[in-house]
Amino acid sequence: MTQDTTQYLKLIEQRLLWLSAWIVHNANHLRAKSDGDVKVGGHQASCASMVSIMTALYFHELKPEDRVAVKPHASPVFHAMQYMMGNQTREKLESFRALGGAQSYPSRTKDVDDVDFSTGSVGLGVAITAFASLMQDYLEAKKWAADKPLGRMIALVGDAELDEGNVYECLQEGWKHGLRNTWWIIDYNRQSLDGVVREGLWEKIDAIFKAFGWRTVVLRHGVLQRAAFGEPGGEALRQWIQSCPNTDYSALTYQGGKAWRKRLMDDIGDQGDVTELLEKRSDDELAALMNNLGGQCVETLMNAFDSIQDDQPTVFLAYTIKGWGTPLAGHKDNHAGLMNPAQMADFQKRMGVPQGQEWEPFAALDDAGSLRAFMEKAEFFSKGARRYEAPIVKSPGPVFLDDRELSTQAGFGKILDALAKTDSELADRMLTTSPDVTASTNLGPWVNRRSLFARDAREDKFREERIPSTQKWQFSPEGQHIELGIAEMNLFLLLGAAGLSHSLFGERIIPIGTVYDPFVARGLDAMNYACYQDARFIIVGTPSGVTLAPEGGAHQSIGAQLIGMSQDGLVSFEPAFLDELSIIMDWSFDYLQRSGEGDPDERTWLRDETGGSVYLRLTTRPLEQPGVKARDDEEFRRGVVDGGYWLREPGPNCEVVIAYQGCVAPEAIEAAGRIGNDRRDIGVLAITSADRLNSGWTAARRARARGVEDATSQIERLMAGVPRDATLITVTDGHPATLAWIGSVRGHRTMPLGVEHFGQTGTISDLYRHFMIDADAITAAANHLSVGRPIRLSARNI
Repeated sequence: MTQDTTQYLKLIEQRLLWLSAWIVHNANHLRAKSDGDVKVGGHQASCASMVSIMTALYFHELKPEDRVAVKPHASPVFHAMQYMMGNQTREKLESFRALGGAQSYPSRTKDVDDVDFSTGSVGLGVAITAFASLMQDYLEAKKWAADKPLGRMIALVGDAELDEGNVYECLQEGWKHGLRNTWWIIDYNRQSLDGVVREGLWEKIDAIFKAFGWRTVVLRHGVLQRAAFGEPGGEALRQWIQSCPNTDYSALTYQGGKAWRKRLMDDIGDQGDVTELLEKRSDDELAALMNNLGGQCVETLMNAFDSIQDDQPTVFLAYTIKGWGTPLAGHKDNHAGLMNPAQMADFQKRMGVPQGQEWEPFAALDDAGSLRAFMEKAEFFSKGARRYEAPIVKSPGPVFLDDRELSTQAGFGKILDALAKTDSELADRMLTTSPDVTASTNLGPWVNRRSLFARDAREDKFREERIPSTQKWQFSPEGQHIELGIAEMNLFLLLGAAGLSHSLFGERIIPIGTVYDPFVARGLDAMNYACYQDARFIIVGTPSGVTLAPEGGAHQSIGAQLIGMSQDGLVSFEPAFLDELSIIMDWSFDYLQRSGEGDPDERTWLRDETGGSVYLRLTTRPLEQPGVKARDDEEFRRGVVDGGYWLREPGPNCEVVIAYQGCVAPEAIEAAGRIGNDRRDIGVLAITSADRLNSGWTAARRARARGVEDATSQIERLMAGVPRDATLITVTDGHPATLAWIGSVRGHRTMPLGVEHFGQTGTISDLYRHFMIDADAITAAANHLSVGRPIRLSARNI
């Protein structure tokens, strides 16, 4: 490290401090004009504490293969840095937090400046770096990716994010899988949104990380402070700083040099050496000394980063000052604070930025050319944008099963097992994972054939001892299943990291995760986070609904269908039959890999070419199958993928239509048979995806509002021939709102049947009868709502 390097980094540091503050100030000025007194403060103070860390990291330490999750409130620093490097536009920065502008938090999908991981203030951006590192290890172990350089997965962490439970769930999972090549740099400014963090927190942090095998590096003092500690009286100053309460340190920082001097003299007393140490410094110099914490000192940061030469996971606890270098520094309210015009004018003067040159990246620098040349040599930026593409992996086609009676969960396992037997590239690129429910979600056969992943091979002890077992738990670098602990947040974080492998590492992975359907909700935050990043994966929620009858209410899902319908970036399906499942899975393998434009398919009005993730809701209830050969035609396949088809097409005088989704198909079919004895032209609508039908309907209505008069969705085509006076009965093992909306498509009278309350133990027939989703309930609904002769009920209802 040369003196020139240090000086250049300090120049970059000052430019980033100015530009990041100006971005926020300008954004607030624009919002105030258009929306009234709307402040976008917070960033101005929060990002200032990160300026030194990001300067030392990006312009000294990082390599192109490294990946960084930037602390959300440091987004202005990130955008300013990319602007200085020519990777961000002034137009985007002038529109910070406005429509089409740079995002308030770094976003992979909405920002243009090479964001590695989207982040928000909930710890998810922290934890995903550990799973990205695990995916990097997975790829390194495969012959088709072994030559990839190993990078460090780095998170810039707000200290308040350490309150989030998913951070600690991640630590445990990382320890189990031998985590490496992961750095977390904690911005320890000791201020959260509403106050100041508790005393002694750093000791707890230190102990927790060490317990899970991490190296901890505490960066408490900068070079100015360490030099002062070497002076006469310096040891007394060091002891005072290290014992000063967080609240006091913050308040004194805000008050400045005079307050520091008075407090130090009052607390330490006139001890000769201490007095001389303080008096040899002006108030401004004393304030600079007391603000020179480790995380605010580029020399200290560079030395700390350079000292790490191995792959042990490392956490840097970097003491910083929130609002460092600005008039907001240290104030308890600075999260929502924003410099007023007078403060901003004074700050601009101190930064040496001439009026009218606020957006100039190198304004007022005597030798801007040398600084530009230094920045262009930064290794991290040397290869330009680091978004990769990977070739499409083609599916060998649907795997149809010939079972006459089987559940969709078991069918899913058999399809994976059939693929595992092949030598197809698709099978080789598939990665499965599950939170301690591998066997009970029917992944066992796949794992037996493809084994579990670990960097170091481990034999199955039961097999070694010749103890009979259906599971062959062999670990190897060639394995294609990652077994997780029970924390569902980790499941979706791993799926998110694996589902970004094509972009992060240039290698295609087809990730498939399984979880008990009600526990999708336990990982919902991380699932939403993965979808927001446009990660690509298949999540299988199984078993689902009250159909898992004997397990009781805690394991029976109700609203999961609505989650699947409402989650952006995720297409949900709920097939009843095996051939439907086979077609959907084959389509999903392709859908995961699409990256086209957002233009809709004018047949369905769905934006299928953009691709996305897939959610399959399956059950353990065996159903009698209708037979593959009878339904193996293009129209049937298209209907399954589009979201629905006529299992029994209604006639011109139809009085009742039963629309069902999922495993209640036998009840719908039985009820249709009964109703057909007394009513005409009964229709049975098989819905494989309420999500896709609803999305297409909404999109088509919007298209018509824009002038595309003939825009017609799949559900509109299906319902077009149903007489307006027919009665529609919808039924599903889930919330009735999942299908209730179909009555609005053409204004049909509708009776939605479903489950709205927690389940309980019992048989399937008991619970279906209790929740009124059985054939009797469907028949009774038709009898009550539809006009015509009374419908004869079953014998048990007479």
